[in-house]
Amino acid sequence: MNDISDLIDQLKVRRIKSVALQFPEGLKRKAAGIASGLRESGFEVIVNGDPCYGACDLALETLKYADVLIHFGHAPVSERPDVIYEPYRIDFDIAVLEKAVPLLKGTVVGLVTTIQHAHLVPAMGSFLQEMGFEVHISKGSERTPHPGQVLGCSFEAATTTGAAEILYVGTGLFHPIGIALSTQSRVIALDPITGIASEVSSDTLLRRRFAVMEKARRAASVGIIVSTKSGQQRLDLARRLASLSPIATIVMMREVIPDELLNLGFEMYVNTACPRIAYDDQIRFPVPVLAPPEFEIICEARSWDDYIIDEIP
Repeated sequence: MNDISDLIDQLKVRRIKSVALQFPEGLKRKAAGIASGLRESGFEVIVNGDPCYGACDLALETLKYADVLIHFGHAPVSERPDVIYEPYRIDFDIAVLEKAVPLLKGTVVGLVTTIQHAHLVPAMGSFLQEMGFEVHISKGSERTPHPGQVLGCSFEAATTTGAAEILYVGTGLFHPIGIALSTQSRVIALDPITGIASEVSSDTLLRRRFAVMEKARRAASVGIIVSTKSGQQRLDLARRLASLSPIATIVMMREVIPDELLNLGFEMYVNTACPRIAYDDQIRFPVPVLAPPEFEIICEARSWDDYIIDEIP
């Protein structure tokens, strides 16, 4: 990623004079080096220092002071002529997929991964085919433009494979748990860096979410959180959810921070911003924070048997 010669060429062709740089948390340490390289090439550089959680979280305020925003590490969820998306690819030995093969029960498998490994999807698919599997890989969509790509807020690439077994290649457990809830398929997660493969169960997450929902039922006030971030704002959804309860009020904010929720004083919140906030960060929040489908359940607009994970279409 330190080689930015192609990026510099692209900027010069477009006659760009000033650039704003935005990095997700895992890449922020590269900001100084990349900024230096761009300055030496004649560009005015501004680095956005705010937290960034994805391509849904563009630094549009900083873009006001530059010709273009260069957003590193993510694929676009929507196209803008004033935003350049610079990928961050992580390679690994495709042979690591052998670690997952003993856990697969059938011969048909859906293959998904995250943006860092999406460039390896064709090679992974060929490797599995050579091992005798029929591999289903979904085409890219508007929110996930690369074949087989999933996001923490979109598991469409897994759902549309139609496979009873899904192989997720990537780090962490949130994505494969979300895939299991979204698809109802059997999910095998393979960490390509450690080589550890395991079957994923959503049972623990569901038990935890059920406990949070039961606590939320006792709340006397509800804040429906709406994000002001470019790719997370779901005001129409928030209005529909607010209509389900006479004690619900819409709350708009950019960063969903525990201290701010505490200061606002609502006894529970419903999160329509990044879906991962409710699932990943509940332990940090002072009161229950529900996903939209969970709020529908406690308002009796949805049954527990129809529990689904929140996604942004």
